Amino acid sequence: MAITLQESLRAIFYAPFYVALARGAFDAAGVEIRFASSPRPQDAALRLMDGTVDVCWGGPMRVMDTYHRVPGCDIVNFAEVVIRDPFFLLGREPMPDFQLSDLKPLRLATVSEVPTPWMCLQHDLRLAGIDPAGIDRVADQTMAANMAALKAGSVDVIQVFEPCPSLLLAEGAAHIWYAAAGRGPTSYTTFYTRRGTLAARHDELLRMVRAIHRTEKWVARATGAEIAGAIAGYFTDLPAPILIDACTRYKEIGIWSDTPVLPRAGYDRLRDGLVSGGFVDPGTPFEIAVDNSLADAVVAENLPPLD
Repeated sequence: MAITLQESLRAIFYAPFYVALARGAFDAAGVEIRFASSPRPQDAALRLMDGTVDVCWGGPMRVMDTYHRVPGCDIVNFAEVVIRDPFFLLGREPMPDFQLSDLKPLRLATVSEVPTPWMCLQHDLRLAGIDPAGIDRVADQTMAANMAALKAGSVDVIQVFEPCPSLLLAEGAAHIWYAAAGRGPTSYTTFYTRRGTLAARHDELLRMVRAIHRTEKWVARATGAEIAGAIAGYFTDLPAPILIDACTRYKEIGIWSDTPVLPRAGYDRLRDGLVSGGFVDPGTPFEIAVDNSLADAVVAENLPPLD
C-alpha cells in the first residue's frame, strides 16, 4: 500500500523533497509514494490526525500547534530537512550594516500566510532587547501585496521567502537586509506522522528516511542550478534564472540539512519563539514531539548520495 505524503504548501525552501520526488529517490528506496497537497497549510496536521494522509512534510510548528489544540494528539517529527529559517527582510535601499534595532522607526510588513516567520522574528527582537509590540507592523497582507507595498513606498521593509527576494532583486526594486538563517539552527521542516503509523509502517518509513537522506547528500553537493533544474517541474510559473538564483541563495545561507537527525537545539529554538510569541504554551517537549530512531539508523548506514 502506498504512503500518502502531503506537502503543507508549495515553496522553494522545500526543494529537497521535490528533488526526491523528481529524481525517483523513493522508488529507489523501495517505497511507493502517493503525493498530495494540503488545501490549506493549517489543515496539514489535521489531515494526518483524521487519516486522510499518512505522512506530512512541514514545520514542527504544526506539530506543536496540534498538540496544543487537539486532545489525543500523538504526532511525531522523525526526519529533518530544512534546518534554518528561510525568510528574509528586504528594504528599498541597501543597508549592509543592518541591525534589528534599525527596525524601530520603520514600517514592517510581516508574513500573514503562516505564523512561524513572525514568531521567530519577534523572538529575535526580544533577544536583542527590542519589544516587538513597539514595531509599526503590517500583519494582515500577503507576501505579494507586501512586495507591491514596498515598491510603492507604503512600507519600509518586508518579510518574505524565495522567490520574492530574487524577483525584487532582478527588478532592482529591493535589497536584502537580513537573512533569518543567520541566527543558527531553527527546526523548520521535517517529515511527521502519528506514532501508531511510525510503528505499524516502520519499514516503509525507514525507507523514506533513506530516500531523503540520500537526497540531502545530493543537494549538499549540487549547485543551485542543478537543484533548480531538478525541481523546475514543480515551479513552472517561475523563469529559470529566478529559480536558479533562489536555490543558489538558499544553498549559500545553509537552510538544508545534510542529515535527517533533528537536533534538540534547533527544535528548542523554534519552541522558544512559539512560546514567547504566545502561539503555544508551554510548547511540546522535544522528547514527546521528536523521534530520531529512524534517522539515527539511516545515518549509521552511511548511504551514498542519490544518483
